[in-house]
Amino acid sequence: MYSLFKKNLCLIKRSNKIQIFCAIRKKFYSFTQEEIIRQYVIFLLKKIKNYKEKNILVEFPLKINKLKKRIDILVQINSNPYIIIECKSPKKSIQQKVFDQISLYNSVIKAPYLMISNGIENFIFQVDEQKKTFSFLKKIP
Repeated sequence: MYSLFKKNLCLIKRSNKIQIFCAIRKKFYSFTQEEIIRQYVIFLLKKIKNYKEKNILVEFPLKINKLKKRIDILVQINSNPYIIIECKSPKKSIQQKVFDQISLYNSVIKAPYLMISNGIENFIFQVDEQKKTFSFLKKIP
């Protein structure tokens, strides 16, 4: 699958810096480790899970206690939040603070599914808001 992803990447070099194209935002962005993971997850959502581009929001703005935050990726179904996805650099291990971060975002958004990925580790879980529990899943819903 990596070669399929690599074939679908759009990279350019501007002013001696590599940039990667975001199919959702329709712009080029700095070729950072986190942006690579974001584009990889978007690729999976579109090509493997068949989500439509119009249902995938990138860097979705969110306000929590007067603080401005951004959700890396928000997938919506029928205009309702469905999956919140937090992307991290592969150089960063996924620690408790990342789970706390995405949980805080979801306290406002109320999506039934959450995902955290650094491209090496992927955590996907379903949230039961009524029971205040979650269960890990093996695949993106």
